[in-house]
Amino acid sequence: SGGHYRPPHCFARYKSAILVAYKNQEKYLRHLLYYIHPFLQRQQLSYTIYVIQQVGTGSFNRAKLLNVGVREAMKDEEWDCLVLHDIDLVPENDYNLYICDEYYPKHMASAIDKFQYTLPYKSFFGGVSALTPEHYMKMNGFPNTYWGDGGEDDDIAARIHLAGMKIVRTSPHLGRYRVMDYNEEIETQEPWRRPPSRHNTRKTWKADGMNTLQFRLLSRTKHPLYTKITVD
Repeated sequence: SGGHYRPPHCFARYKSAILVAYKNQEKYLRHLLYYIHPFLQRQQLSYTIYVIQQVGTGSFNRAKLLNVGVREAMKDEEWDCLVLHDIDLVPENDYNLYICDEYYPKHMASAIDKFQYTLPYKSFFGGVSALTPEHYMKMNGFPNTYWGDGGEDDDIAARIHLAGMKIVRTSPHLGRYRVMDYNEEIETQEPWRRPPSRHNTRKTWKADGMNTLQFRLLSRTKHPLYTKITVD
């Protein structure tokens, strides 16, 4: 219930909150839940899966939804690790542990099939990442001002460096992910490029993030397999 699990026969060494920003992607959500629960249970983690949904028909704001997820998840538990997870990615390797690096934010999706299992560019921080609550607060979370798709991951990569940290990456043979419903024919031949940044992160990171987060919590419900947080 609520997507919460702890191993029945041992004491879990790590407690991880899995945070998924969501907008009308029922099929992807079902697939992700089908794969991710057995995957996490084989790692003997104590965990909860949170799905954060934004109401209305406005532009999707993934970054702000993840900020909301962190704020709400921290009310439940002193989590060791916050895993920020795209809804359409499933891990391929059980040894890709959903736990945080002690010292730095960890980029876990280091080899995605869509990018031929390589990084699309050097500072890429998208897909799946793991940060301790301390890392998250140190960089003031994610920006709240990215409406529509793309760009926020690069802002976060910049924030990590501006906050005096660096990105560590899961090795490519462990950090392999598949994109659900990825169609190679549809993908154009031109190489994937990073979206242009619309924000001056160096100037805005301290004034736009967890310290300025505003939202209205509409509901918080425990479903079989996940906790759903709905916000305006």
